[in-house]
Amino acid sequence: MTPTAPSATAPTVRVLADGIGPLVERLLGRGCTVVAPVVRDGVISLAEVNSPSELASGWSDAQEPGRYRAAPGGATMFGHAAPSLPWKRWLRAGDELVVRARSDGPTVVVDGPPSAPAPLAFVGVQACDVAALERLDTVLAHDAAYRARRARLTVVAVACTDPASTCFCTSAGTGPTPGSGADVVLRELADGTLLATPSSDDGAVLLDEIGPLPLADEALVDAAERRIAEGAARQTRHLDPNAVAAAASAPTDRGWEAVADRCLTCGNCTLVCPTCFCTSVVDSTSLDGTELERRQRWDSCFALDFSYVHGGAVRTTASSRYRQWYLHKLVTWHDQFGESGCVGCGRCITWCPTGIDITEAIVHG
Repeated sequence: MTPTAPSATAPTVRVLADGIGPLVERLLGRGCTVVAPVVRDGVISLAEVNSPSELASGWSDAQEPGRYRAAPGGATMFGHAAPSLPWKRWLRAGDELVVRARSDGPTVVVDGPPSAPAPLAFVGVQACDVAALERLDTVLAHDAAYRARRARLTVVAVACTDPASTCFCTSAGTGPTPGSGADVVLRELADGTLLATPSSDDGAVLLDEIGPLPLADEALVDAAERRIAEGAARQTRHLDPNAVAAAASAPTDRGWEAVADRCLTCGNCTLVCPTCFCTSVVDSTSLDGTELERRQRWDSCFALDFSYVHGGAVRTTASSRYRQWYLHKLVTWHDQFGESGCVGCGRCITWCPTGIDITEAIVHG
């Protein structure tokens, strides 16, 4: 659900003495579709779960440019960085019905998307992805289907203690501790003990429903905060605003061509980005002409036809398409929405087949 301010009487921090299980079970008991980190195909992914045992407990990950591997071992539930998939796909489907019209004798029947989607719960959302949800809230404020799903979403966030080598949330200003936008924020100790803080009235109610939960003492909270700070200190990548500004003022610099020599224009970066939102609209008509359907599908500015207008595509080269994505994400997003479109999750670096790094300088000078 869209978070509201927590009540003044809500306990600050509670201990989830029985781990994440009771919280997940309570969300399932509420009728929520619960999405959480799981292990799939050798990586930490996201999936709908029906039991706490399906979560990626005890798994870590190693991410580098163009490489991702998950490995078992460890005592913690959330000993990994951002999962391979973005959470956005449960809020804005990759392919969904906009409207369908069909003739039924003398009448025309019009169908649209469901008006009351099932309640959702995201469990284990890192700070960068909480920030991404807030950015999508701004960008997609006009999208009725997105708003309907978002209104029925409960967010259980987690402070990051184990960033990947590709992470840079500290320089993006989005982590490692989740800000506003969550209902419950979890902090995890080295032995797997989870501390839970309600961040909204809904979050406080959720914790009450699985209680009674003991209050965490100051020593536990301090230990959790130290782990978070130590994790943040291990981040080595940083997004330099001066380099971004230089790139914006040099649209023809040879640095763009150097990137284009490596870029496959595959669109992986936009697929895994938690804030990319571009879509296309596809219309189709049945062979007998009695049914017309309009669907909205994810699209990418790296696709040649994305910039198609009458007569051909506007951005025909790899350098022009990469430049469009980079500058929109880091520069013109500020003009449109008042903030950056990048939250520092590092997915675009990890999932680029050739390891292109958004934090590297573009302009050669």
